[in-house]
Amino acid sequence: MHRTMMAILVGVLVSVTGCTGTPTARRDTGTGSPAAASGIDWRRLPPAPSSRTEVAAAASGTRIVVVGGYRADGATLASTEILDTAAGVWQRGPDLPVAVNHAMAATVGDTVYVFGGHLADGRPSTGAYRLDGTAWQPVASLPEGRAAGTAVALDGLVYLAAGLGPAGLAGEMFIYDPATDGWSSAPGPPTRREHLGGAGFGGLVYTVGGRTGGLDTNLSAFEAFDPRTRHWVSLPDLPTRRGGLAATATCTGRVVAVGGEAATTFAEAEAFDIRTGTWQALAPLPTPRHGLGVVAIGDVVYALAGGPEPGLHVADTVEALDLPGSCR
Repeated sequence: MHRTMMAILVGVLVSVTGCTGTPTARRDTGTGSPAAASGIDWRRLPPAPSSRTEVAAAASGTRIVVVGGYRADGATLASTEILDTAAGVWQRGPDLPVAVNHAMAATVGDTVYVFGGHLADGRPSTGAYRLDGTAWQPVASLPEGRAAGTAVALDGLVYLAAGLGPAGLAGEMFIYDPATDGWSSAPGPPTRREHLGGAGFGGLVYTVGGRTGGLDTNLSAFEAFDPRTRHWVSLPDLPTRRGGLAATATCTGRVVAVGGEAATTFAEAEAFDIRTGTWQALAPLPTPRHGLGVVAIGDVVYALAGGPEPGLHVADTVEALDLPGSCR
């Protein structure tokens, strides 16, 4: 992106927001290396009740809801598990109406929504649900099946970007409005991809990394969508080219990308500071994983479940990283 475009984008954001082996050489620094790694380390939290990968996760208050995915024998799951981060305990939640893997989750207000995912037979689902107390309630179905994309909540809406549809890599972005229980559409990310991360902050939707097919097609694309102009812009590349990762945004304006897979799994955790427009390498994830859930509560980033080796491997691991700054 041109320097002037980057300067304008950063200025707008400031005004609005105020197998567990060590990964081997697979870093592709794209357009520039990140700053030195943060000295803050990840901490281990109580493990999840079950081991799984290719999950969807979203936070509501101090609770993190983890849904769907695969178990070790390849079965697709409908199970829901909820971590109370304040108490440090897990509880079982209601099963989804249908088992899905590679689903997408987001929170609007205090309500967690789950969208799409692959059904057990591999077809992308059109199902959409909201967690209402002790049950998942159906909401309006997606315009078409979608899986392995990202769901980003922003200003009361949910943006389903990228991923796989019935015809392959999705081009159109779907937008869900909980107030009307309806869908609309917008242009999707310029770089079509799946197994990516996503986050929303300061009026923009961010899409991070991903891949176009196999593990040798990982990307460093980092793009942002402005709902006001309905335009996408390219941002500085994700320093480590990877798919199978997950991402989140902290309250202090960092887009954090964690994990992924290629020939092995990725320990990299990298944060894009929206105010400065630069990437920083954070402390590596102690248990490298792909297909994990990554959410932020305030300035704490949580990494949950996922596969410790490429392919169908599962974990119950939960780790958290407390980042500098506070919005509490």
